[in-house]
Amino acid sequence: MAELEKMLKGELYDPSDDTLLMLRHKAHRLCQEYNALKDTETDKRLTILKEMGVKLGKESYLQGPIYFDYGTQISIGDFSYANFNLTILDTCPVSIGNNVFIGTGVSIVTPLHPLKYKERNLYQKGDGSYTDKEYGAPITIKDNCWIASNVTILPGVTIGSGSVIGAGSVVTHDIPDNVVAAGNPCKIIKEIDNK
Repeated sequence: MAELEKMLKGELYDPSDDTLLMLRHKAHRLCQEYNALKDTETDKRLTILKEMGVKLGKESYLQGPIYFDYGTQISIGDFSYANFNLTILDTCPVSIGNNVFIGTGVSIVTPLHPLKYKERNLYQKGDGSYTDKEYGAPITIKDNCWIASNVTILPGVTIGSGSVIGAGSVVTHDIPDNVVAAGNPCKIIKEIDNK
C-alpha cells in the first residue's frame, strides 16, 4: 500500500516518501505565493487554493498568511472566514462547515506520533536516509461555529454545529452542538439557546 494511502487512512506511514515530499513542497510553495499576494488579489488567491487542492465554498475567505501541509485534505464550506495565521496540518481530512468564523493564530492539526519512543524515533531506511513513522486522525468543524483566536484543535476532534470555542483553548476531545467551551483542555462552559 502506498504511503499516501496509509496516511489518508490514519495508519502509520513514512512522511519521507517521495510522493508525500513532493505534495508538501508544492503546498508550502503555494502557501508562500498566497501569502505574498495583496488582500485584493482574490482571483489569484482562489487560483492558488484550487491548484493546492483546497475545496473552498462560495464567498469563503482566508485572510492569510496561511500554512498548510498538503492542502489536498482541506474542505471549507460556504461563507466561512479565517483570520491571520491559520495553520492546518492536513495529513488526514479537515472538514470545516458553512458559516464558520476562525480567529487569528488557529492551529488545526491532524498528525499524531507513536507514544513509544522506539516507534517514534528516527530510524535508518535501506537507502541510508533517516525517517520516522507518523499517523493521523481527521478533524471536523461543523456549521455555524466560531473558533476564537489562538485555539489549537487536536487530531480526531469533531466540534458540533453552532458551538463557540474560547480564545487560547486546546480542544482535545469532541465538543457537542450549541455550547461555549474553553480552556486547556477545552471544557463545556454553557449551552447556547439558538431560539
